[in-house]
Amino acid sequence: MAEDQSTNETAALRALRAAARRSDVARRIQGDVEQALLQSIVEATAALFDAEASSIALFERDPERLEFRVAAGAQGAGAIGLSVPPSHGIVGYVFSTGQALALSDVLSDPRFDRRTAERTGYVPRSIAAVPLVDGQAPVGVLQVLDKRSSPTFSLRDMELLGVFARQAAAAITATRVQRDTTLLLREVIREIGDEGMTDEAVDALVAASTVGLDRDDAVPFWRLVEHVSGLHAMTDRELTLVADILEVVSRHAARAGRRS
Repeated sequence: MAEDQSTNETAALRALRAAARRSDVARRIQGDVEQALLQSIVEATAALFDAEASSIALFERDPERLEFRVAAGAQGAGAIGLSVPPSHGIVGYVFSTGQALALSDVLSDPRFDRRTAERTGYVPRSIAAVPLVDGQAPVGVLQVLDKRSSPTFSLRDMELLGVFARQAAAAITATRVQRDTTLLLREVIREIGDEGMTDEAVDALVAASTVGLDRDDAVPFWRLVEHVSGLHAMTDRELTLVADILEVVSRHAARAGRRS
């Protein structure tokens, strides 16, 4: 009995490693997509409001924090990569309460965290911030600092900022790697039976579960992930051939894009 349990645990660990490898590949493939979408949103926000800076902070775990992932505007760059506790400062207040907030004099507000602002290299006078909501749960915060044309943010400004926030939340939802990885792990662990499984059998199970995540045959994202994750087993000569093929495909796509 103890030996059977040990065998099953070993199979489960192999499955977790295989699934983690595919998840890592998926994040590498699609991570830039999310980054580009969010970057375009903060750039558009900063331009629309003629603001000194605009940024998006996303909630991350282990440890729990709000991490500024993208920023735009003349004073935005210093925020990128900065992390704060999820209940800290203006951004933490908006995230933890789910309430939008506009302040015309942040220095007089006790929720403002001047020390963190100084770490970015810019201390704002005014802030407008709205939560990014995926379903019912907040996943981050979009904020704008210092409109150049006005010392305050109007109700209309907050409505417009809410529109941008919904677009950002939709972009985050569209990058479904995190959600799909959870489904993948659940399915793989469920399928591991009472009898021992070989490395090949575990990998085949994870592969089948991975491809099964594709809901749209026209956009086979996880099928691509499966192919890329298999490259680790190739020889140097095979990898060189794959690189040459991808270069040809990339050039073709670039030419097609210019024609369109």
